[in-house]
Amino acid sequence: MSPHLSLLRNLPKYLRPSAPRSSIRPLGRALHGTSIAFAGHLPPRNAGFKKIEEQDRAFFRSILPEQAVRTSDLGPFNTDWMNKYHGKSDLVLFPRTTEQVSKILKHCNDNSIAVVPQGGNTGLVGGGVPVYDELILNMSAMNKIRHFDSASGVVVCDAGCILESLEETLGAEGFITPLDLGAKGSCHIGGNVATNAGGLRFLRYGSLHGSVMGLEVVTADGTILDNLSILHKDNTGYDLKQLFIGSEGTLGIITGVSIWTPPKPKSVKVALVGLDSFKNVQATYEKTKTHLNEILSAFEFWDKESLKLVLSHSIQGTRDPFDDQYPFYVLIETHGSNAEHDDAKLQGLLEDLMEGGEVVDGVVAQDESQSQSLWGLRESIPEACSKAGAVYKYDVSMPQSVLYQLVEDMREHMRSKGALGSKVTDVIGYGHVGDGNLHLNISAPKYTDEVQSLIEPFVYEWIQGHRGSISAEHGLGVMKGAVLPYSKSPEMIGYMRKIKEAFDPKGILNPYKYLPLTESK
Repeated sequence: MSPHLSLLRNLPKYLRPSAPRSSIRPLGRALHGTSIAFAGHLPPRNAGFKKIEEQDRAFFRSILPEQAVRTSDLGPFNTDWMNKYHGKSDLVLFPRTTEQVSKILKHCNDNSIAVVPQGGNTGLVGGGVPVYDELILNMSAMNKIRHFDSASGVVVCDAGCILESLEETLGAEGFITPLDLGAKGSCHIGGNVATNAGGLRFLRYGSLHGSVMGLEVVTADGTILDNLSILHKDNTGYDLKQLFIGSEGTLGIITGVSIWTPPKPKSVKVALVGLDSFKNVQATYEKTKTHLNEILSAFEFWDKESLKLVLSHSIQGTRDPFDDQYPFYVLIETHGSNAEHDDAKLQGLLEDLMEGGEVVDGVVAQDESQSQSLWGLRESIPEACSKAGAVYKYDVSMPQSVLYQLVEDMREHMRSKGALGSKVTDVIGYGHVGDGNLHLNISAPKYTDEVQSLIEPFVYEWIQGHRGSISAEHGLGVMKGAVLPYSKSPEMIGYMRKIKEAFDPKGILNPYKYLPLTESK
């Protein structure tokens, strides 16, 4: 046994459990009273869209309860949770049925009224809030679980079900959702599907493109597409549901979701290790795949700057589990069915890593509360960034070999421009090593055009040069629609436009977003 392995046996007693992971919510607060409206990012309002009139409100009141038509105190619905994007809608509707959604969209399409679908409003690219005065279609009142089949593990539910509530209901049946997010207490499953959210356990349970069995969608003209299949195999015709997964409400409004759910793991193990280089992070991942293979559920990394930010703001009562701070940290989680077997595999991995020199130090959680404490370090990073001031978030993917190089290059770029330490507070990196997904965060005292111009197009040109993606899991929204050509060819974008026009010829669904704008749209 390695002489260092004793370090991995028990979590330090002073590391107390933080608040439960599911209690983490978006902040929903102003960042130093600033807002953002970067030059060139917002197109002019489409004059072809009708402004909502009293006769439109009267129609909506004829099909919805009075309390489901809201015309005042709309600030929270017009603003994203980072206080970065702001719309000016004066009407929010809360439909309760798919039929109501259908009638609303038919009226909007007939009258050229632009619509923005909204879930829990936890997005990071401005996809769920208006750009101008679009009608907001909030799905929170559609929150019922319609059916659960324990034999197949498939649940059918409304789009407005909160992910955490869905998980609690499934947990009582011995199942979990295949998706796990820090914002699970606020986000909606329909919004998760509409953005193709990736989450923390992508390694084990994969993409929503694989776990979603079927969808119920209302298109722009009010047509209801009912494909709430519970079948694992259905090879009949084009798989239209795949078009709506990740389409961010630009092709239709998701009202119902049929999704496969895995059995709740009988054994969950969590370890946190400290490393002295990103090269060793990569080597650790290679060994982890070999040792843990079928039980590996998460492999998360963050840098020293991320941890310092979390500790400096005392997020969720987090504490440093180590005596010394290391350049990099990796959290490893397993989901299995035999605790003794899983523990032996994890200990074998950690011993190999310590003897091989990839890992300098580490701890293993001994119970669920300690697991929550270790996860708290990772999930508190976004909140810590926001508490530090304005934060420019870039969710990108690239080959694993250059995953952290972007963070280092961005720091050097800011330093060369004389911005690091003045206009830019810090540059940090964290994310999902297994799927090449980096979360690059640049914190600054406030949002300004000057800082944005330092970041863009540098970040997108860097990604393009490494054949990466400008959005790994957060989507495009209003933030990235215009820069889609950095990731997709003109031919690909051209076919995307044809699909958009086929489903929404008037362009009323979530306009000004997702695709590069044309003069007519």
